[in-house]
Amino acid sequence: MRAIPYIASCQAIRALLAVCIGAALASCAVGPDYHRPAAPDVRRYAPAPVDGTVAAPGPGGQAQQLVHDMDIPGQWWTLFHSGPLNALVEDALKNNPDLAAAQQALQAALENVRAQRGEYLPQLSASIDPTRQQTGNVLSSGVASNSTLYNLTTAQLSISYVPDLWGANRRQVESLVAQADAQRFQLEATYLTLTSNLVNAAVGEASLRAQIAMTQDMIDSQSAILDTDRKQLALGDMAQGDIAAQEATLEQARASLPPLQKQLALQRDLLAVLAGRSPDKDVPARFAFDTLHLPEQLPVSLPARLVEQRPDVRMADANLHAACAQVGVAFAARLPNINITANWGSAADQMHELFGAGTGFWNLGAAITTPIFSGGTLKHRQRAAEAMYRQAAEQYRSTVMSALQNVADALHAVQYDADTMAAAARAGQAAARSLAIARRQYALGDISLVAVLNAQVIDRQAELSVIQARAARYADTVALFQALGGGWWNRRDAAVSTGPMAR
Repeated sequence: MRAIPYIASCQAIRALLAVCIGAALASCAVGPDYHRPAAPDVRRYAPAPVDGTVAAPGPGGQAQQLVHDMDIPGQWWTLFHSGPLNALVEDALKNNPDLAAAQQALQAALENVRAQRGEYLPQLSASIDPTRQQTGNVLSSGVASNSTLYNLTTAQLSISYVPDLWGANRRQVESLVAQADAQRFQLEATYLTLTSNLVNAAVGEASLRAQIAMTQDMIDSQSAILDTDRKQLALGDMAQGDIAAQEATLEQARASLPPLQKQLALQRDLLAVLAGRSPDKDVPARFAFDTLHLPEQLPVSLPARLVEQRPDVRMADANLHAACAQVGVAFAARLPNINITANWGSAADQMHELFGAGTGFWNLGAAITTPIFSGGTLKHRQRAAEAMYRQAAEQYRSTVMSALQNVADALHAVQYDADTMAAAARAGQAAARSLAIARRQYALGDISLVAVLNAQVIDRQAELSVIQARAARYADTVALFQALGGGWWNRRDAAVSTGPMAR
């Protein structure tokens, strides 16, 4: 067993590592330090804020109370108390490809952070280089034997290190960490969009099924009226022009049915795709208003808290942070830098003699480089990074304003669609009373069957308006939950494990 007399070279490498660590600790980070923008100085969402109880009588028009600072459950869709809906959402969360893609994007961002952090440490590589070489007779051989044909095997360990003197690598890591944060919130935004689209699709299906049933009832009533009119025409009690008018009315009613059936078919396709299925694989769940319940309490967060809850706002904040760090990266590129290198190894004409006495070599060096002239490239790259930082700041401000608008729009919709529901319900009650009176009069022989059927058509039209208003209230509720962030901070499986008020 041969001793390896490389004590001096090992000491040199230890000294190199000490220099590297000392340089890293002593270095600074150039460029601006990031400070998160202050929350908007806004106390309410509109000049006349919606507050208190939003009420509407009639089926599907139960009262809804707006509760300030009410927390949102992580599975907010369970507030609709629909077992089929809960099962469908859970299935979609497991199989939806958009959500899976967002998860992989986050994983890639985290791996990029880990890769960049490796630049803090010296880079170590090993190599072995066996060669066989022929030299000219008039030249001196590079080996002691002076043979013109010889073998040479070199094995070495190479170390290189660039101290992060100006914090360029730290700023790059900072930027990548911020980009990973952005991907986390992108995942939460995808999650919120998916669940919101699923609930809206379920509400849309329930509305369409009710509209189709009501439209079919209207068609049956119109057909019965036409049959009665034709009998009266045969008796000479009805003009031909009245028959033509009734036929036109019936065909108009029939023409309104296929578009509703088409929309229902498209809605079913949408549900299948959102759940991660192809459209040919039907979704087992069927949705009707009887399987959905309107939440009685709706949350309203203050604008200052909204910026903590909205995934898109938090993503814009992370993008702003990343752009800020890139300014430091561009600034550091214009400053002097140090590159420290070391090599330690052995060279011998026989491989089995590697690392024997007298075969060792080592070197230690450092190079200082500084840019002197680059045609303005580095300066303009820094200016571009600064412009992108300002752009990200404006994009953040735009995202915050859009978030405030989304909540204000949802609150207005909740209020005014509740009023619409109340008016539609009153109209429906009036039409129902009119139909009841017409039926009693018909039973007494005071009016014709046609009059009763016309009253029935009016009642069905009023019911259609109630159905549409009811669907709007459900959609408004979904929109409000979505506008307020969807409660991701209360989910155990959230991509961001911290609370909404934590950085």
